[in-house]
Amino acid sequence: MIKVVKFGGSSVANSTQFAKVKGIVESDPSRKFVVTSACGKESHEDHKITDLLYLCEAHVRYGVSYDDIFNLIEDKYQRIKKDLHLTIDLDKEFAMIRDHIKHGISTDYLVSRGEYLTARCLAEYLGAYFVDASEVIFFRYDGKIDMERSRQKLLEKCTDHARVVIPGFYGVLPNGVIRVMSRGGSDITGSVIANIIDADVYENWTDVSGFMVADPRIIKNPLRIPRITYNELREMSYMGANVLHDDAVFPVRSKNIPINIRNTNEPDNPGTMIMNDCSEMDRLEPPHYVTGITGRKNYTVITLVKSHSSAEVGFLRRILSIFEEYHVSIESVPCTVDTFSVIVQSAFVEHCVYEIMGRLKKEFDPDDLRIEEHMALVAIVGRGMRSVPGMSGRLLSEFGRNAINLKVINQSSDELSIVVGVDNRDFEKAIQCIYDRFIAEERKAV
Repeated sequence: MIKVVKFGGSSVANSTQFAKVKGIVESDPSRKFVVTSACGKESHEDHKITDLLYLCEAHVRYGVSYDDIFNLIEDKYQRIKKDLHLTIDLDKEFAMIRDHIKHGISTDYLVSRGEYLTARCLAEYLGAYFVDASEVIFFRYDGKIDMERSRQKLLEKCTDHARVVIPGFYGVLPNGVIRVMSRGGSDITGSVIANIIDADVYENWTDVSGFMVADPRIIKNPLRIPRITYNELREMSYMGANVLHDDAVFPVRSKNIPINIRNTNEPDNPGTMIMNDCSEMDRLEPPHYVTGITGRKNYTVITLVKSHSSAEVGFLRRILSIFEEYHVSIESVPCTVDTFSVIVQSAFVEHCVYEIMGRLKKEFDPDDLRIEEHMALVAIVGRGMRSVPGMSGRLLSEFGRNAINLKVINQSSDELSIVVGVDNRDFEKAIQCIYDRFIAEERKAV
């Protein structure tokens, strides 16, 4: 068995966390490929190394002294070196970075040094072989990862070593220039490596014990989701349940490699297993029909009513094309016979909502055109819902019992999710009532 293990910033925030990582890695010989983020926060008052590096770059760009910020970064790594008794020449490393800054440095190169230095320290601490991401993660000029070239170089570099540490978050363009990924990109690095080496499991270690059924900021001590399908994950992540970078799913999903979300601070907790197909395990332990409850606030609904429009070919396309002209992404389009509602994130239209309304009025001369703001969407997700007759009715009745007015109801044809629209002020209440009735109460009854 071969596992790729990725450790997030909180997992490598200081020497104490480094020691936890070492214990996790050495407890399982199959954990052969280790990917790390840059050092994260030690406390609420602390700063992520990546944030500090971006701040350094901003100071350099505007000609302001960056010494105080750079010293914070240097001090962090020097403390880790001292506490762990490492021999890495950090003075040389930081002198090189300062020299690059003086002679012109790209933003991507500078911010990638957080992962680079963390990986260098971690490799020495683990007694593992260090491989720079710039030697094994290759981008095309369009920003997509060149999987074939990355595969070739990774296998060349890593075949003869028992354990390898690779920094996440960055790679290199065809011309040799460092390129970073979007924030959280170390998840993607781990996923790409898992794909290349055909890993049996991709373990993603962070500061939470997997996915929770609901947001712990809303529900006190929510239950953990033991296993979830990629489709359910996509539904929940899109609606706000962010534990894993969205783009980290595709490289492993294509090869049916499970992702295991684990907690560095609770290494014995099995976390959440994300799989293409949970049916085999579901037969042994049937899942609860509600896998998770999530959502987002601040949506805007624009509703257009036009008599006999349902019989007009291309009517809906013409509506949506106006939103496309303003580069506004559409969330959902609930329709009845002659009524069309377009739901968008409020932030996407705050600069152009009245222009869009004007275009719709001019183009369609509607019988009614109205806008409603301050709406939240709540998604109830669960692969088990399709096997429960009347599940939709039970959910909707619960909202009524709690005096929550539903403005939108949308159920996917695969019965994987039900999404409802409520007032922003009812958002937390809506999630609480569904959790209490369909998770907490029913789990107690089992």
